Amino acid sequence: MVSGSQSSFYGTVQIKGSFATRNADKGRRVYGERLVKTDDFEYRLWDPHRSKLCGAMKKGLKTFPFKYGSKILYLGASTGTTISHLSDIIGDEGELYAVEIAPQCMKSLISLSERRNNIIPIHADARHPEEYVDVGKVEIIYMDVAQPDQDEILIKNAKEFLQKDGIAFFCVKSQSIDVTKEPQVVFDQVIKKLEPHFEVLEKIKLEPFDKDHLFLALRFLA
Repeated sequence: MVSGSQSSFYGTVQIKGSFATRNADKGRRVYGERLVKTDDFEYRLWDPHRSKLCGAMKKGLKTFPFKYGSKILYLGASTGTTISHLSDIIGDEGELYAVEIAPQCMKSLISLSERRNNIIPIHADARHPEEYVDVGKVEIIYMDVAQPDQDEILIKNAKEFLQKDGIAFFCVKSQSIDVTKEPQVVFDQVIKKLEPHFEVLEKIKLEPFDKDHLFLALRFLA
């Protein structure tokens, strides 16, 4: 048994220098993460090399709107690594709409959703929010989509789903946008495009966890 200490991020603890969330599916791992038992609960260690959100937390992220009952739209859900930790945090009253276009990733998401009722997998292209318009308004958008027009995808989805003053997290992948330009030039161009729609709250470069990535915390201006 080990003991964990509360962290500044809702729904997480720190165990031996790592963030962790209380396992909502006791005894099961999602991506090979370590399970740790304390006196009262089982926790899943959160790997910053596998989750950009955790990487940003390790790099000093301050904006963290996730709480019990949060309603989240996650674009680019992949196999559900970060989603699984958010699922732990938002609890039974939360809703996490996981949009993913790759069929193989959808198989993992569907399997995850069968054990975690707050995850709703959606097989769709994030460029076409009309395909999942029934989601309705959300408090938070989290986006991790490797496409050249990723900024446009975020803006389009925010206009459709994000409530006024809602928070968006955006993992900007410079190499997916333009490999011919220096990452900082790409980051500056993206931010300039976002500024009419969002207040930029935080800008965090994700090295050493992810190369040429900028993690943005944004407030939607509607």
